[in-house]
Parts: sequence; C-alpha cells; structure tokens
Amino acid sequence: MLLSRTRPRLPFPGRRQRLRVWRRTRPFWGGLLVVLGGAELLLVPLSPLTVLVSLGLGGIAAIGIGAALIVAGLFLWFLPQARAYVSVHALLLSVLSFLATNLGGFLVGMLLGITGSALAFGWTPLPDAAADGEGPEGHRPGGTGPGALAAVLPVLLAAVLATGAPPARAAAAPQGPPTAPRTPPTVTTSLFAPEGFAFAGVTEVATADGPLRVLVLKMRAASLDDYRLRTRDGREEYGLAARSLELRGNVTLYLTKFSGCIEGLLCVTFSPDGLPAPPVIPPFVFMTRVSAEQALVTSDLIVTDGLRLEAS
Repeated sequence: MLLSRTRPRLPFPGRRQRLRVWRRTRPFWGGLLVVLGGAELLLVPLSPLTVLVSLGLGGIAAIGIGAALIVAGLFLWFLPQARAYVSVHALLLSVLSFLATNLGGFLVGMLLGITGSALAFGWTPLPDAAADGEGPEGHRPGGTGPGALAAVLPVLLAAVLATGAPPARAAAAPQGPPTAPRTPPTVTTSLFAPEGFAFAGVTEVATADGPLRVLVLKMRAASLDDYRLRTRDGREEYGLAARSLELRGNVTLYLTKFSGCIEGLLCVTFSPDGLPAPPVIPPFVFMTRVSAEQALVTSDLIVTDGLRLEAS
C-alpha cells in the first residue's frame, strides 16, 4: 500500500502574496534594519544597565536619534520614492550616534543604521511587471488576463456603435511651462514658509539656448519675507524687491538650485543633479536664508507689500 505525502500549505496564501508584493515595491529590508537600529539606540539608555549606561545628555541624544531613525525606517517603507533623501539622513544620524550617544548603542545600533541606510540607498524598483505583483507567468494574482480583456473589448465596441455615440475627440496635448530665460535669476528671502509643499520631480524647461533641467516644487501657497530677485545674464542687472511676497493657488516653482536652512538649523542645498528634495514637507516646516536660482514660477495670485523695481 502506497501512501502519498502532500506538501503542507502555509495558511493565508492571499495575505502572504499581498505582503510579498508590498515588500518587493520598497526597500523593505533596509527600512527594517534602520528601524531595528533606532529601536536599539532608543532602548539602551532605558535598559536596567545602570552601571554602564547613564541617561544624561548621551541618553537624551540616543532617544532623539533612535526615534528619528525609526521614523526614517517607516518613511522608507511607506514613502519609497524618498529613499535617497531619507537614507542619506539615516546614514548621517547613524554615524552621529557614535559620538552623541553610548558609542552608537555599543556599535550595534550604529551598524544596523549604516547597513540599512546603505541597502535603502542602493535599492532600485523592480520592473513594472514585478512591481505590479505579476507572477512568473506574467499574470497578476486575482487580475484579468489578456483573454478576458479581448472578450470585453468587442462588447464595449458593440455598445458604443449601438448607441450611436460620436467618437471622442483626441484630448489636446497639455501645454508645458513657458520658455525660461537663458540664465535663471537669483531669488533670496530671509523666510520661506510653504503650505502643502510637495516635490514633483525633475523636468526640463525650454530656453533660448536649449533645455534646462530643473526641480519642480508644487504647493498651495507660500509666503516670503525680504524678497529679492536679481538677473544674472551678464548685462545690466535688474531686480525686484519687496518686504513680503505671497503666492496663492497652484504654485509651481521651477528651480535649478535651492538652498536654505530648515527650521533655521539644518542648512541643505538641492539641485536636479544633487540631493533631491523630499517629496512631502510637513506644513509647520519653514526655511531661512533661502537662495534659489528660479527659472520659472507660476501662481494663480501674487500679493506683495512694498514692491519696487531696481536696476544697475
């Protein structure tokens, strides 16, 4: 008598498949190591090893850096498009923990953070087929294949012909931004406070000398104090100045360079070929000592106070 042995099946195959698809579309393991490193830094000063660990300033720094690393790991999971920006900051925090905390959580938390941030920075998205959860045969789990689509298309076509609906007109191609100057003017402001700030990627705008790569920043509104604009085309310089400037409604900035100090503390510089801007900025964040090379700006409404024109 022959007994057939069947391979045991793990429970919840659908949930495990969804988790697998979700895990493969983001730097999961890098984010996990960053979270573990932050948790280790956070728990060391709170552990019962009172002889080895003193809370003090090092313990407070460990709690702050550990919490920041945990948040960075969560950002890597739930906002993978910001992986370059977040992983660089996680790496800096991990290295800083060696000096500011208990030797980086006795090296464990520091090494976990460095390894996780390196994995996250080097992670690249899968091709579209794998990222959408297609299996090795090219079918999405639970989705409709080409056969089902081929069966539905004739039905839809027959319904349109039966109703006699006129063919839809081709949508007009969206118009891009207008032509930018050859050399973007320089804009400076002592305080830049955006609302609904979002990084929309890197694109090219047309100039008389050819395309120009720019950062695209979108926001609902923005206020600027001590606004100054100066041309940089090598001829007579013209400029605008205002005590305050407010941009309201569908604000879009096209910048070749953007630098400033976040919350007046952390000074950074963003450019199309350098450190990318974060995709989302909390509404309470502001920047001081801002300097930007502004190719274009569009807004529904611009309100100024004390506007004047300057020339030299």
